[in-house]
Amino acid sequence: MTVLDDIIVGVREDLEARRREVPLSAVVESARAAAPVRTFDLDADFGVIAEVKRRSPSRGDLADIPDPGTLAGLYAAGGARAISVLTEGRRFSGSLADLDAVRAAVDVPVLRKDFMVDEYQFHEARAHGADLVLLIVAALSPAQLRDFHDLAASLGMTALVETHSVAEMETAIDIGARLIGVNTRNLKDLSVDTARFAPLAELAPAGCTLVAESGVAGVGDVDAYARAGADAVLVGEALVRDGDPQAAVASYTAAGRAHQRA
Repeated sequence: MTVLDDIIVGVREDLEARRREVPLSAVVESARAAAPVRTFDLDADFGVIAEVKRRSPSRGDLADIPDPGTLAGLYAAGGARAISVLTEGRRFSGSLADLDAVRAAVDVPVLRKDFMVDEYQFHEARAHGADLVLLIVAALSPAQLRDFHDLAASLGMTALVETHSVAEMETAIDIGARLIGVNTRNLKDLSVDTARFAPLAELAPAGCTLVAESGVAGVGDVDAYARAGADAVLVGEALVRDGDPQAAVASYTAAGRAHQRA
């Protein structure tokens, strides 16, 4: 199996355990009672989606984050366009508790970053205050992708549709995705090649907001992505390891907007 396949096996097992504790009907009711969705502005200037990320399969432990809300507050103070929160536990040491803490700490939109493969997870995301969810094209059939994209919209959430290839970009375009991520990490072997971004960015239709994912280590990488057509970057590792994440978010944002102004 690929790394993605293996992760999804664990995601499904953990999901079934939660479903046994809390049935879908109860999660749906919680989602209906959740705080209103915060809209992610697709037409905003270049921005950073700053991630709360403790570890990853490729790099292992990244940072000790005792209070994800405090970290998210620093990101927001630096001008983050949204906060991404890993909620997958086995490989990323994330949790829905992290999502709760971040949602309570900031006013900007919050993305539930997980491997979404079941209707239950979307209602669960909304119940915990998520404003955005991630849809990975490689993890879903075209029919599932369309259905989940529509489900997220019906719950008021925006879906970030993640692509890795020309075929996946075409699939994202076919379902009418307006927020499309190009992940330069290969989900089969976890290698990163930032050169993958530009050719896929050229395929995006007008009016689409493009997010560059993976491969950001500094302002130079942000500048390169912006020059290639990115409207935002999603950054985790570089920010959680930075001694001043607030300043880092501000500098990344400035780098991207400098290119837009030019």
